[in-house]
Amino acid sequence: MKQIDVCLTPDLLNLHTIENTIVVVADVFRATSCMVTAFAYGVKSIIPVATVDECRLLQERGYLAAAERNARKVEGFELDNSPFTYMSDEIYGADIAMTTTNGTLAITRSRGAVKVLVGSFLNLEAVARYLRTEPYDVLVLCAGWKGRVNMEDTLFAGALVDRLKDGYAMAEDSAIMAWRLYVQGKDNLPSYLSNSSHIRRLQRLGIQKDITYCLQHDLYDVIPVLRGNSLVSMKL
Repeated sequence: MKQIDVCLTPDLLNLHTIENTIVVVADVFRATSCMVTAFAYGVKSIIPVATVDECRLLQERGYLAAAERNARKVEGFELDNSPFTYMSDEIYGADIAMTTTNGTLAITRSRGAVKVLVGSFLNLEAVARYLRTEPYDVLVLCAGWKGRVNMEDTLFAGALVDRLKDGYAMAEDSAIMAWRLYVQGKDNLPSYLSNSSHIRRLQRLGIQKDITYCLQHDLYDVIPVLRGNSLVSMKL
């Protein structure tokens, strides 16, 4: 039977073998939610990079550039880390370079996997439906916050485990924990997450609408997948 496991933070990724595994990276607030939204609105590709300097070099080569640190836009870049920024005709057909505090770092660390997919609540069922057709084990990599575990990414991992549990065995306790956490909170995720650290961080910035949006399930039938150094939209 195929197995599904959960890595609660990229700092624990070295404990997992990913060479024969599909990795699903989740940074719910807000990088992977932005990526899914961008592809739903017609972006051509996104190059995820770990550092601001790498992103600036790509910007100098003509890419639209998005840079975020500590939940704020980095000065000098065109795009920020709000999914609403990507609901624009201006990004249609664009190639975007992106760096974020946690999400793009998690993607770049996953390059040894069979495939690297971008997951969020927004495309949860699309990801689950695709994985059911694949023969590989799955690892959900939670981007977390600066090496620490966070609630929202763990809940996404639990949601994906919940969608796949009939066809996958839960490999380790982290998958069981994430699943149980999601089952406990799924009927009202905004309330369940209300005291979490990143919710408080985002609320201080006055972007409650981003939080509400990112917790919606199954809005888009798109799956960003890493091809070489670029994310592109998988043809379903």
